[in-house]
Amino acid sequence: MRVHIIGAGLLGTSLGLALTRRGHAVTLDDASPTVRRLAADMGAGRADDPEAPDVVVVATPPDVAGETIVGALRRWPRATVTDVASVKGAILERVRAAATGPELDRYIGCHPMAGREKSGAAAARADLFAARPWVICSDADTPPERLDEVIALARDAGGSVVHLDPDFHDSSVARVSHAPQVLATLLAARLRAMPAEGIALAGQGLRDTTRIAASDPGLWTQILAGNAAEVRAVLAEVRADLDEVIAALGLGPGALAVIAGALTAGNEGHERIPGKHGAAPTKYADVTVFLDDRPGTLARLFADIGELGINVEDIRMEHATGIKLGSVEVAVLPAAQAALEEGLAERGWWIPAAALSEEPAREPRRAGGAGAQPADADSAPQPQQAQHAAQHAGEGAP
Repeated sequence: MRVHIIGAGLLGTSLGLALTRRGHAVTLDDASPTVRRLAADMGAGRADDPEAPDVVVVATPPDVAGETIVGALRRWPRATVTDVASVKGAILERVRAAATGPELDRYIGCHPMAGREKSGAAAARADLFAARPWVICSDADTPPERLDEVIALARDAGGSVVHLDPDFHDSSVARVSHAPQVLATLLAARLRAMPAEGIALAGQGLRDTTRIAASDPGLWTQILAGNAAEVRAVLAEVRADLDEVIAALGLGPGALAVIAGALTAGNEGHERIPGKHGAAPTKYADVTVFLDDRPGTLARLFADIGELGINVEDIRMEHATGIKLGSVEVAVLPAAQAALEEGLAERGWWIPAAALSEEPAREPRRAGGAGAQPADADSAPQPQQAQHAAQHAGEGAP
């Protein structure tokens, strides 16, 4: 297809990279000539004006997407026009208010559920949409040939197509994306005036819950404003629960039941998050391996796991503070846990002794194979001390 992308930021440039690699003829436009040229230099398409595009993709910020869509519908009267904005209802209302019936038939709203903490063309990746949900908001009046073009574009970009109503989409992303952004931001903001010695205690829990707080404030101001009603409703629910927990922390009668209830509700919600490849959630067993911080260590670990014939379902890494030591939690099916722990221990990997037997703790094994030594042997703690440090590196942010 001949695809014209308006807006050469993270999403627009990433889309251009993906579609160009699939053989589509992509042209680019942006309000900034420099950004447009950068995206073209990166291989996302040609910095050129198209004559007759088959599909026009609007990848501008949400606050100008509506008018940009209407402009594209009128400039290219034969093209299918879509967008990648993270809000759908408000944009559809603006398009409906300005477009004619025939023009509206050529517009199909989309939202690929993909992004990064970084923004701009320089942060673009051709695989940004790979295996990510790509929401398409069509209706019964959408011409099938228009819908087919948008579906083909989404799949060629690597997305997994999902069809949703615009209002349901906005309500859903408020809960799975927009409100989490606000909560992560507010939590990270508590660190601004915190002494460095205290922040040094941070473990993986804090990093996990604040990662998206590094997102672009300008873009997220527009996103939150575009979906304000839905996000406000979610945050009001969170505020009510937070008020209950705050009151319970006064430790009056019944306080512990309230706290436990809040934590249990969180467990139940977490269990509903889809598992691998969108499948039903699956409980995995975690196998912990302590590692020295040296080149090639992870490669050797995964090579040994592969030789054991065990599939890694997920991984998580933590780093100890002040020593070149970390731990990797390898998630596997519960039936494979014992075989993995025993197999890695036999290959000289440092597995917590408690995981291997109920006997008193034995001398822990060094990561990277039998006889391996820390990268900084002079400053490394004794094995028992290092094991203790690795086990507790994340305390304070469980």
